[in-house]
Amino acid sequence: MSRAGRGGRERVKTAKRRTVSSTRWLQRQINDPYVRKAQDEGYRSRAAYKLIELDERFGLLRGVRRAVDLGIAPGGWSQVLRKQCPKAGVVGIDLLETEPLEGVTILHMDFMDDEAPGAIEAALGGAPDLVLSDMAANTVGHKRTDHLRTMALVETAVDFAVSTLEPGGTFVSKVLAGGTDSELLALLKQHFTSVKHAKPPASRKGSSEWYVVAKGFKGREKT
Repeated sequence: MSRAGRGGRERVKTAKRRTVSSTRWLQRQINDPYVRKAQDEGYRSRAAYKLIELDERFGLLRGVRRAVDLGIAPGGWSQVLRKQCPKAGVVGIDLLETEPLEGVTILHMDFMDDEAPGAIEAALGGAPDLVLSDMAANTVGHKRTDHLRTMALVETAVDFAVSTLEPGGTFVSKVLAGGTDSELLALLKQHFTSVKHAKPPASRKGSSEWYVVAKGFKGREKT
């Protein structure tokens, strides 16, 4: 249950079986304008607006023909892709179950599995010109461990992008506070003409997440 507090904000009553942290999370959700906007506009999550805002700043979705959504659940980013690029082929992958989306092929598997990259490429039917990753590892409460686990996902996503993208393609990935580490940043600058970090307004102020935006994939060296 909730009731209006000062300033019109909704306050959630702490239920007997609800922890203080879960009560705070629920109260934050109730008062989050992006949550309400997503509900009104039919997006599955507030995360959709992070991609919308990144696209407004960097022009990520212009002319996209084939796109990959790594960590698709619950599907907000792919909804934006389908709305902005209705003719594009979209393949998403996530270990979590994701409700079907019209025009999107969803693979229910762990992206870290050896078979995942090949399955994505086969489902897409060609090289992507956009690879998006909103993946983050499940936290264990230890800051250093959580950072390493999430950056391992980022590194794997970068490897996938570099090995599959069309020349001129774009890679976008969630990273943590401090941005991409030096070695990974050097790798991105080696393969892309432009590499920038951004924190879209839809990212909560207290969140440690940032996004790395790498544009203009230079292509793979011919052997």
